[in-house]
Amino acid sequence: MLDLTVGDVVYIDGTLYTARDKAHHRMFVEGEDPPVDLEGAAVFHAGPVVRKTDGGYEIVAVGPTTSTRMAAYTRDVVEAGVRAIVGKGGLGEDAPEIMRGEAVYLTAPGGCAALLGERVVRVKDVHWLDLGIPEAVWELEVKRFGPLIVTIDAHGNVLDAQGGD
Repeated sequence: MLDLTVGDVVYIDGTLYTARDKAHHRMFVEGEDPPVDLEGAAVFHAGPVVRKTDGGYEIVAVGPTTSTRMAAYTRDVVEAGVRAIVGKGGLGEDAPEIMRGEAVYLTAPGGCAALLGERVVRVKDVHWLDLGIPEAVWELEVKRFGPLIVTIDAHGNVLDAQGGD
């Protein structure tokens, strides 16, 4: 992922973790160990809509949450080994420098929650359900998850939403 360039459109195959405000706070303020291995991981700022099944859970829809709410944790997330952060909106002014050489920020277009939900092959696990369904850490197996737009690349470049120089 570190060779991606701003403006590239990408899809993710493999494991994708969701994490929102409360999960970030638990890990990086309260100091609780992450419930999953974040080394090399992709983390999606999202709170999925889920349906309980006989065998566990299935994703109904999963759309991006505004990433600026988690911007204060960007350095912690990258230092924990995360290589891709997926969300919407900005990620803070210092994100390009924090992510340089380490990670990318991918924007999931708003309004695609149903489509993205279809790209979830299965729920592999769920952690910290005590935080509530949207705030829990969902471990998802995804196939062709996207489209996602590289908004901050690992070279410190930022996609200019205004289309200017």
